Amino acid sequence: METLFGIPTSLLIGQLLLGLINGSFYAMLSIGLAVIFGMLHVINFVHGAFYMLGAFVTWALLSYLGVGYWWALIIAPVVVGFFAVILERLLLRRLNDLDPLYGLLLTFGISLIIEGIFQHFYGSSGRRYAAPDGLRSSIDLGFMVLPSYRGFIVIASLALCVSTWLVIERTRLGSYLRAATENAHLVKAMGINIPLIVTGTYALGAALAAITGVLAVPIYQFSPLMGQNLMIVAFAIVVIGGMGSIRGAIIAGYALGIVEGIAKIVYAPSANTMVFILMAAVLLIEPKRFFWGSK
Repeated sequence: METLFGIPTSLLIGQLLLGLINGSFYAMLSIGLAVIFGMLHVINFVHGAFYMLGAFVTWALLSYLGVGYWWALIIAPVVVGFFAVILERLLLRRLNDLDPLYGLLLTFGISLIIEGIFQHFYGSSGRRYAAPDGLRSSIDLGFMVLPSYRGFIVIASLALCVSTWLVIERTRLGSYLRAATENAHLVKAMGINIPLIVTGTYALGAALAAITGVLAVPIYQFSPLMGQNLMIVAFAIVVIGGMGSIRGAIIAGYALGIVEGIAKIVYAPSANTMVFILMAAVLLIEPKRFFWGSK
């Protein structure tokens, strides 16, 4: 068996591929958090609840209404995005001129309320729905058998991350968003509807989290606390990538998945701590990343 650095090549490539799949989920979840953080300066702890709601709405659509998976992949983010619009209009908007700490506390409280309500009515046990019919087969790569759905996750994640980055960085709408974060009064003087931009940005971030939740459940079980478990990792990825940086969140998400995959080969118990090791290293080398404006 061929080896690389003393590690069987097939094992190394297999772990890198599995790391890329996990990194795809990290990147998709973190990019929505980075969009809200970078554009609105809100530390959105309710993001994990949006992720859970995307999975839950899909489960409800499939179980009770007989809606197909592909339709649910469209409907669930729209439903969660609409919920985010209500949340922003009724609560978050009132904190625009206050210290960001108030937004952090408010979103943290809202996430606890949402998760508590779902835990009360549905319990803590995990649920799952199957992958769509066309993606239940497997692909023999020679060194491992890859389920088609996991390959689809990598492609979907890349498409979602790149398209979001292009919208923010390369379109007129994205330029309005970035300009509004720098000088809202000047952009408003140009006739741009700032409140509408803020609401739309928050809904976009929530929809991205919901899409991640929809895609995750055929691989991982969903429960009321599924978002809470991933929020610390997602927040650490945003810090590693540079607070509010869309491109940084994407790269850091994929990189963390790959580093975790390698860590499982070298010393498996260290895999779950790699995100904190990387975050500590980044903060020691470049502490300014933790503050606004590091884009």
